[in-house]
Amino acid sequence: MDDLSFLQSLDTEAIEELYQKYRTDPGSVDSSWHHFFQGFDLARRDYSHPESESLTFDEEFKVLNLINGYRKRGHLFTQTNPVRTRRKYFPTLDLENYGLSDENLDSAYYAGKEIGCGKATLRDIVDNLKQIYCGHIGSEYMFIRIPAKIDWLTDHIEKNQNRTSFTSEEKKRIYHHLVEAVGFEKFIHNKFVGQKRFSLEGAEVLVPAINDLMEKGSVLGVKEFNIGMAHRGRLNVLANVLRKPAQNIFKEFEGESYEERISLGDVKYHLGYSNTVQTSEGKEVILNIVPNPSHLESSAPLIEGVSRARIDHLYEGDNNKVVPIIIHGDAAIAGQGVVYEVVQMSELEGYKNGGTIHLVINNQVGFTTNYRDARSSTYCTDVGKVTKAPIWHINGDDVEGLVHVMRMAIEYRQCFHTDVYIDILAYRKYGHNEGDEPRFTQPTLYKAIARHPNPRDLYSKELLDQGVLTKADITQAETKFDSSLEKQLDASRKAKKVFIQQFLEAQWKGMEYASIRTFEEPVETGVPAKTLNRIAEQLNTLPEDLGFFKKSIKLLEDRTLMISENRLDWALGELLAYGSLLLEGYPVRISGQDSVRGTFSHRHAGMVMEETTEVYFPLKYIDKKQAPFHIYNSPLNEYAVLGFEYGYAMSCPQTLTIWEAQFGDFINVAQVILDQYISSAEEKWGVMNGLVLYLPHGFEGQGPEHSSARIERFLSLAAGCNMHIINPTTPGNLFHALRNHMKKKSRVPLVVFTPKSLLRHPLCVSTMDELEKGKFMPVIDDANNDLDEVRRVVLCSGKIYYDLLARKQKLGARDIALVRLDQIFPFPEKEIDRILKKYRNNMLTLWVQEEPENMGAWYFIRNAMKDTEVIPVTRQPSGSPATGLFKLHEISQKEIIDKVFRECTCDLLNVYCGLQCMIGSSRTEILNQHYYFDKEKPKTK
Repeated sequence: MDDLSFLQSLDTEAIEELYQKYRTDPGSVDSSWHHFFQGFDLARRDYSHPESESLTFDEEFKVLNLINGYRKRGHLFTQTNPVRTRRKYFPTLDLENYGLSDENLDSAYYAGKEIGCGKATLRDIVDNLKQIYCGHIGSEYMFIRIPAKIDWLTDHIEKNQNRTSFTSEEKKRIYHHLVEAVGFEKFIHNKFVGQKRFSLEGAEVLVPAINDLMEKGSVLGVKEFNIGMAHRGRLNVLANVLRKPAQNIFKEFEGESYEERISLGDVKYHLGYSNTVQTSEGKEVILNIVPNPSHLESSAPLIEGVSRARIDHLYEGDNNKVVPIIIHGDAAIAGQGVVYEVVQMSELEGYKNGGTIHLVINNQVGFTTNYRDARSSTYCTDVGKVTKAPIWHINGDDVEGLVHVMRMAIEYRQCFHTDVYIDILAYRKYGHNEGDEPRFTQPTLYKAIARHPNPRDLYSKELLDQGVLTKADITQAETKFDSSLEKQLDASRKAKKVFIQQFLEAQWKGMEYASIRTFEEPVETGVPAKTLNRIAEQLNTLPEDLGFFKKSIKLLEDRTLMISENRLDWALGELLAYGSLLLEGYPVRISGQDSVRGTFSHRHAGMVMEETTEVYFPLKYIDKKQAPFHIYNSPLNEYAVLGFEYGYAMSCPQTLTIWEAQFGDFINVAQVILDQYISSAEEKWGVMNGLVLYLPHGFEGQGPEHSSARIERFLSLAAGCNMHIINPTTPGNLFHALRNHMKKKSRVPLVVFTPKSLLRHPLCVSTMDELEKGKFMPVIDDANNDLDEVRRVVLCSGKIYYDLLARKQKLGARDIALVRLDQIFPFPEKEIDRILKKYRNNMLTLWVQEEPENMGAWYFIRNAMKDTEVIPVTRQPSGSPATGLFKLHEISQKEIIDKVFRECTCDLLNVYCGLQCMIGSSRTEILNQHYYFDKEKPKTK
């Protein structure tokens, strides 16, 4: 049987031959055999006896194989399910499957030393194995490939039969937390009848488990725990772990309005919270739980980002100080793809945190779906095997067993800095919510659940039998807690409004919520030319003693030439912005697919050494006193990486945090983060965030998946001042936009639609003077016109400006003004009005875009300029953004440009009528619709 130990596949004679070889020359056998024979000899020496020589290798190895079988497969035969009978797995751990029988039970074997029994009878060995590996705790770890980790886990799991001997005080503390967890749910159930709360009932052991994890972690040096979880049990965790005042939670059940800074708010089981609590030993521990939407697992990457940011900036990179905890549901951890994305990021240099504690509230059902219909894997936690993390499965009725495992888990995490998984097999007392009827779909299961006592009552009976508590103690504890909740309920009813605490409030002290005022007030973003030249010199200088790729050296020589010619391309504008911010004390972090080089090979923020493949980052060496600079190539996912960077920015308002898409088109893979966090977090939770998104955008004949970052979707989410959406057309404006973003007193996500072909366009350049004396310009007017000559104002945004400019220059057209909208949202209404009024002879205002009419910014522009007649020039409406044929793209692109510059064809004399004559309007309609130069209708032929 291939799932048993390799020992079983070898015959006794082969093992005997190996052993004799080992005795002659220990170095002549494989290290694994060397280790094994060494232990075997030690056992024989320690327990030498005349009859020992009569023991055969055959039986000893069979017993060792049995022990190995329990270690590998014992988790399949545990008593971990509190309300169901476990599925059957084969082959079993019966003696016969290992070449042994009942006749061997009373024979003694040296192999017992392997599990700490010394020389013991097979009966005692089996009893110990069942207690260790087949009781209320199932342990999966033998798939781990690092011997030191396996040895550590084996020693800790097999020590004291996989249990902790708790003191009476520890037992009382565990019971106290169960009183709070169970009592809280019962109180709410009775006081707020019929209201949704997504209770923890059935899995209340989670509360004492996390509290003990906090206690044990603080002893091991942990200063902070950051929690990400969905709605199931969240209110209980908020109240009884983070110590959010119950009166605030109760007010959220009955409140009618929020405090002023929250406009819409969110349901009570989505809110975040931060607190500093004291352990029983007087140590202070920071606890943060990130806000979450109903999108299960979406908070997982956020809490990883929050944790990494705090490790980087508050704890000087010491990941022993911060522990992320992600609390999953069984259906979600198995079903949500973002979990796998987060797991694959967990040990990468740019995203690792030193290990996450994954806790699963395993209700054995997802909404109404049976667990057998919810996954193909044996366990919901099998994703943990991807990174070879240890996994424990625990009976949710065994609170001491769970606390024992939690202590083991935090020790392992602190020692090896990897993830751990703890699967708490419990049940959900009610349906998906408290008003849902679960018996429609799980009648048998819910009959068992209805009869099943809660964990508090089970444990109080156990402590009563042990003499740790009396009946009076139990009654008093429960009554006292209920009384305290009654008082907090009374207090909540006296409060006028619902209070929502700002997440990580201390980090955001001094920052303002965004408003039109914060957008419009001037910010000094220029940088002295001397400083810019100093930065440029460092960017373009490589250490002479290191060998670099010849093309990399040529690239920097070209950049040096551009500096000397005062002709800065996109990459230089971008890199100089980073460098200037670093010198001013603002850390910079960038991550995304291919971000170090840039998808389009423009950035080259890291230079690879030709012989060693090490990377040199010039931006890290501008000045000894500069802020840190980090840039990472991310794994090939959008959802989790964007969520991670959002979490990072959530924790660090003074860090320029940038996520870059490989192509802007791929942002839709991360739509959950856009909808649930980036666009709405401030209105729901009062959360500010300054994350920057780089989304390459532009129609260049590369097909429907390499053209559009879906500007229209961002604009449909834009309201108030919740985002800053820009489509800059010069390196200088990008430079000032980034600096403006960091130097303002407010933070909102900055969405930057970045170019592709413009990265090397000869006209898309800026000067040092623009960087030194300029500022971010939401609108860039046409500077090459005589105002009186302009008859048509063309509004546009992004790359198409340069296509229009090329035609204008080719024709020498002086009657068309090209006005660039570099800031789309908030819409710069005052500036647009000022420019339009300036062109007093304007006949026609056009909005020109590359996108189809139903995409891009047109619908937004139409609504924003509803008092101005604006005619769109776009591609035809379409369900797909772009064609896959380059020739067809060229034709349609040319049609757009032609329409803008085409003259009247409707028999009107010497007058541009715009597009009406080309889209079917009658001559009379044209004459009636337009306002002409002489303010009178022109004569016809």
